[in-house]
Order: sequence, then structure tokens, then C-alpha cells
Amino acid sequence: MQKNYLNELYLCNGVSSTNETIMITAELLEKYGALKKFFNKNEVIFDEGNLPAYYYQIISGEIKMSNYNDDGREFIQGIFYKEQSFGEPPLFLNQKYPANAIAVENSEIFLLSKSNFWKLLEENSKISIKIIENLAQRLYYKSVMAAEISTQEPEHRVLKLIDHGIAYFNFQKDKNGYLINFTRQQIGDLTGLRVETIIRTIKALEKKGELKIINRKVYR
Repeated sequence: MQKNYLNELYLCNGVSSTNETIMITAELLEKYGALKKFFNKNEVIFDEGNLPAYYYQIISGEIKMSNYNDDGREFIQGIFYKEQSFGEPPLFLNQKYPANAIAVENSEIFLLSKSNFWKLLEENSKISIKIIENLAQRLYYKSVMAAEISTQEPEHRVLKLIDHGIAYFNFQKDKNGYLINFTRQQIGDLTGLRVETIIRTIKALEKKGELKIINRKVYR
């Protein structure tokens, strides 16, 4: 009952909240002049080194923020799904983006100009608080994962990432369990492990009953 009440409260104030997801309602975004824009799969939304000009919130699709090291290996900073926002820290700090934002699949996104975003926050204090909570959650997750990557074995790292995904992303549950909406490559990038290690680790976790593999899809 309490959870439903809180969700209704957030909706009344222009925010829809489910764990790490923070969504400013479409009505409120459009009231402040947000535009919808479609991005094709692999299309760049913004480049590393650009100064931020918009607040971005996903209507549908999947977005990754990543950059590349000197050897050309991609490092994924984060993956974002429907109803999540991304790229806010540089927007608040007026600093250049530290990573590229790329559509993993065909995606539709709200773009709200920086000036109108500030106006929205100034006039809707409860949304400001939720955005602060959201950013704090991301920082907490990065701190936890940094410790996991430096000290824990592959199986522990993978399960920690998957359980975080279940708790904070919109992973769907069916009769087989939660469908883990990460590719093997993405799991590797997010845990600091090679893809070959991820494949072996997932198979080992399947044998232990921690994961299921059905038609090459991973379930928890």
C-alpha cells in the first residue's frame, strides 16, 4: 500500500519513480517545451567532449554511454532504458561530456533545453529532490561496483551486476525468471571482465542453479 501511495504522490508532482528510474512525466516535460526525437540504432546522440545543451529522457529504446581507450576498446559507462534520464552530471556542472551517448536500438527521446530544464527544476522542488536521489543512487552503484571489480571473483561480480539490473532496471519477469537485458559484451564491459570469461562464468553459474540459459538468453 505504501509503495502505491508513493508512486501516486510522485505522479501528482510530475515524477514517476521506480527505484533508480526517474521519470518526469511527459505532460510536464512538454509543458516546458520538450521535443521528441527519434534516433536510429547506432546513431550518436551526443559526442564525448561536447558541452551539454539538453536534458535527455528515454521514451522508448536503449542508450549506452561509452568511450574508447587508446587500443580502441570500448568502455561502457552506463546503459539506460525506457523512462530513464542520462547525461545529467555534465549538464549540472556545465562541463564537457566524458563519454559518447549512442542508441543501442531504435529509440525515441525527450530533449528539453538546458534553460527550460533549469526553469522546471526551480518551479518543481520535488522533482529536484528526486533527481538528486537518482544521481546519488548512480554514484553509490559505481562505488559498490568499483569495490566488486577490484576485490571479487568473476561469479560474484556478474551476479552483483545482474541483481543490480533486476532491482533498478526494467527487466521483465516471466515463467523462466527475470530476463537479463545485457549482452555478454555489455556484462564484460560493466564488470571489467573479458567476454570469454563472462561466457565461462555464466555457464558455471547455470550449473550452480544461479542462472538459467534458455535459447541463448540469460535468466535469473
